[in-house]
Amino acid sequence: MRTFRLSPWAYRRITLVALLALAFIIVTGGAVRLTGSGLGCPDWPACADGRVVAERSFHPMVEFVNRVITGVVSLAVILAVLGSVIRRPRRRDLIVLSTGLVLGIVAQIVLGGETVKHDLAPPYVMGHFLLSLLLVWDAVVLHHRAGEAGEEDGPHRGPRRPVVPPELLALARLIVVSAALAIFLGTVVTGAGPHAGDPTARRLDLDVADVARFHGISVMFLLALTVVTLWRLRRVGAPPDAVRRGDVLLATLVAQAGVGYTQYFAGVPPLLVGIHIAGATAVWVAALQFNLGLVRRASADPPPTGTAGDTGAPAYARAW
Repeated sequence: MRTFRLSPWAYRRITLVALLALAFIIVTGGAVRLTGSGLGCPDWPACADGRVVAERSFHPMVEFVNRVITGVVSLAVILAVLGSVIRRPRRRDLIVLSTGLVLGIVAQIVLGGETVKHDLAPPYVMGHFLLSLLLVWDAVVLHHRAGEAGEEDGPHRGPRRPVVPPELLALARLIVVSAALAIFLGTVVTGAGPHAGDPTARRLDLDVADVARFHGISVMFLLALTVVTLWRLRRVGAPPDAVRRGDVLLATLVAQAGVGYTQYFAGVPPLLVGIHIAGATAVWVAALQFNLGLVRRASADPPPTGTAGDTGAPAYARAW
């Protein structure tokens, strides 16, 4: 009996689909809230009154369609797990990362049910969004790892090493932490502001202008940190791919900040808020990809005589 096997290239395509699906469900979840459909299906797992399918009215159908999309996302995640098992050569790190996606989806389903049962209480809505970003984190790393050769893929793959000096690697890690803080403060602004998902949903007892000011400061800090990091990358002659990822992050940040200030002074119209939610996801992905691009798996073969590796130069000084 012939055993079905999946090539590394094909498996990476599957991980990309899983990543895109997880990012897409964040946007559709935001659409549920922005249309006031958060309690369109007031029960869980059924929609209402024991019916699985929503009645044909706007709010119930919006929430029901989002639940259906969650099922599609779950299927993409399951395929990522199965693919990691039948991929040849099989790699433990890919199995662990893809399994983490399954556990995260299960946690999301449970938390989603609790969010509905607690009538869209802000802490639950915030937790639902932040857990989604943790899943995206896992998916970004999985997709990145699937694109690089592991030790199981051949005898000539060495350990992962940074391609930039340690201080730049530290700055890049700080960018991820700063992005996480900015996004968290953004959820606090959302929890205190309008667009609760339902007119009866409670709001955080905070002044929107005050929390928005803290959120804006965190974004400006993140933007300045990214500019400084990119300047240092160019000064040390970092690999072009690393610089390109940094440029993508900076462009995404500038666009996101522009949308954020525009929506605030325009009275937070739902369309701009939805774009801002998508932008936050894009910033998170760009920050993670930038970090991942600063560490690469080097060749285990000894470098030729006269190269940077032969002289004992650090990993970021070698040719890649």
